[in-house]
Amino acid sequence: MANVPHMPPLPDLLAGCLRNQRQSQELLYKQFYGYAMSVCLRYAPTRDSALEVLNDGFLKVFTRLDQYDSAQPFKGWLRRIMINSAVDHYRQEVRHHNQDNLEQAEQLSAPDAVDAYSQLAHEDLLMLIQRLSPAYRLVFNLYVMDGFTHEEIAGQLGISVGASKSNLARARENLRQLLKQINQDEYARVNR
Repeated sequence: MANVPHMPPLPDLLAGCLRNQRQSQELLYKQFYGYAMSVCLRYAPTRDSALEVLNDGFLKVFTRLDQYDSAQPFKGWLRRIMINSAVDHYRQEVRHHNQDNLEQAEQLSAPDAVDAYSQLAHEDLLMLIQRLSPAYRLVFNLYVMDGFTHEEIAGQLGISVGASKSNLARARENLRQLLKQINQDEYARVNR
């Protein structure tokens, strides 16, 4: 069995990080890598992009650790930083892409839609979400997965509440269409 370094308690790791100790930073990174990556993967279109968001997020963790309130759970603070890093990454990427005029997008609704999302495995849902456009993926994750309100999303992204609602509705519709296509493909495959 390989020598695994002893993992100090979280308060000791955080204290070491505050003193800019590289070993503490490395151990903190390793301890929370999986959790932070799972957050980043929901927002990024590829694993490479998620890794970029994750590394940007950890840089913020290390440079802003003095702002962490130790009375609060560290995981929640870390999660918030990773989400904010994903939003920052999206803002940088959106400058390079043309967008639809979201203000004029029609409101979509699906009153009797089956909640197909709950029928999917986590990995399958993640794969489908990653196929959404960046704007739709971001709003979908913020609203559905992380519980932000449309007002909070609009404030973070600099869009109107209506644009946030429109993006969510379009994201859901795109996911429904993707699910429908998958079901049709599976039906065709089985009935050959």
